[in-house]
Amino acid sequence: MAIIPTLRDGRTLIRPIRLRDARALERELLDNRGWLREWEATNPRGAMSFDTRGSIRALQANARAGQGLPFIIEVDGELAGQLNVSGITYGSTSSASIGYWIAERVAGVGATPASVALATDYCFQQLGLHRMEICIRPENDKSLRVVEKLGFRYEGLRRRFIHINGDWRDHFCFALVAEELRDGVLRRWKAGEAPVDAAHIPDVDRAAAARPFPAW
Repeated sequence: MAIIPTLRDGRTLIRPIRLRDARALERELLDNRGWLREWEATNPRGAMSFDTRGSIRALQANARAGQGLPFIIEVDGELAGQLNVSGITYGSTSSASIGYWIAERVAGVGATPASVALATDYCFQQLGLHRMEICIRPENDKSLRVVEKLGFRYEGLRRRFIHINGDWRDHFCFALVAEELRDGVLRRWKAGEAPVDAAHIPDVDRAAAARPFPAW
């Protein structure tokens, strides 16, 4: 089991999720329903229950198994979102994926890139992981800006990759490997040294994502 740290950058803090966060987390999810619905993972086999405490328990169990790091995002001391490092593997792959959401009221203050940078640096520098991946829907311009700011490198289009908002959705894949960074994602972003074109998406992939997936 990896230790889930508390990490801070200015107004932004990420910390371990706790069962006592359930009520505040549920309130944020309900208050931001219109803001988040388009990007929420859904169940292809039927409706998903809205069980915040159950979801927290599942995330904590995954963390105890050493496969995830579930964080709460705080801005100015108030709960403002979630970030989850999932699919942690060691050995020959030594990799993980990052997913996140942020409340609309704090969008644009830099909390999301700061949170992603903090978590990525921890995974590289403390856990010894080699590769971190983020997959984003082509329509999610705000999330695409996060990987652009941090210099995540574009790796390709994944067709019908995750069930989101009621259907299988295409995603663009971005990643970083440890060799690309000398002093960390956060420091590079703050110094304005992230490569400006690393997250560039080729026109051919944008066009492919805009076309309906071919049916049998």
